[in-house]
Amino acid sequence: MKVFLTGASGFVGHHILEALSVNHEVTCFGRRRPKGWEGDFVKGQLEGIEATSINLRNFDSVIHSAARAHIMQDNEHNPLDEYRKINTVATIELAKQAAAQGVKRFVFISSIKVSGEATTLRAFTADGARDPQDDYGLSKSEAEMLLLQLAEKTEMEVVIIRPPLIYGPGVKANFASLYKLAGKGWPLPLGCITDNRRSLVSVYNLLNFIEVCLVHPSAGNQVFHVSDGQDVSTRKLVELLASAQEQKILMLPVPIVLFELAGRLTGRLAVIERLTSSLQVDIHKNERMLNWTPPFTIEQSLTLMGKNL
Repeated sequence: MKVFLTGASGFVGHHILEALSVNHEVTCFGRRRPKGWEGDFVKGQLEGIEATSINLRNFDSVIHSAARAHIMQDNEHNPLDEYRKINTVATIELAKQAAAQGVKRFVFISSIKVSGEATTLRAFTADGARDPQDDYGLSKSEAEMLLLQLAEKTEMEVVIIRPPLIYGPGVKANFASLYKLAGKGWPLPLGCITDNRRSLVSVYNLLNFIEVCLVHPSAGNQVFHVSDGQDVSTRKLVELLASAQEQKILMLPVPIVLFELAGRLTGRLAVIERLTSSLQVDIHKNERMLNWTPPFTIEQSLTLMGKNL
């Protein structure tokens, strides 16, 4: 299969490129050639793509993983406009060009932030209501709706994948910091954060699912959530991170209310809420429609991650 891939220089896109190039003909699109990639490459940028024409005639599928990434504190004057330029406008323009040139399937790597920021009694379902809470999530949600409308009008199928937090070799931001901290074996004040549940997905499970979505006939014009299938508390996650690095870690039982107080005093309440709240995704649709279950457990994924750092 001939695949056109955007975002190959990013964390997720780089892993997609490595995995798909084993069995498929992959061409990358971006501002710069991905490090170490000697295959086909088209230089260009997504911003302003509506004024250019990309040759997609010989491709079976497009995987669109490029995006303006979510930032906890975006200092742009109008962040929604900036997110929309790449995540919404460029996405639908690329899809229109793909549909017009006979591409059969367009796989869009979206985000669980389209569904919301936290769950309470029930996990987010792929066909449930969209409830984005920030500009990034809204820009992705708008792109999803436009893509599904395009699929109704053209012969091209659209597949939308909403991952939660993605981890693996090369991951950055909070997960990378937590991984390094757990590896030191120092006591951590997370012993009381046991009642929340968070869904994660390793790059290994995500890549496997993307490959299924490329070829499975039932994936067309569907929205899917994807995860490792094991929802864990913050305490359990840190214990798994430590164990993967052959460390034992002492969890100090600091009450959650003290975390929240510290968050308010330091202006980092959003970070604290991510540690203490739940965000679960339901992936039963994947098994029902695609006969897909995650091939790797969290433990296996973290072990693989450690070997490839």
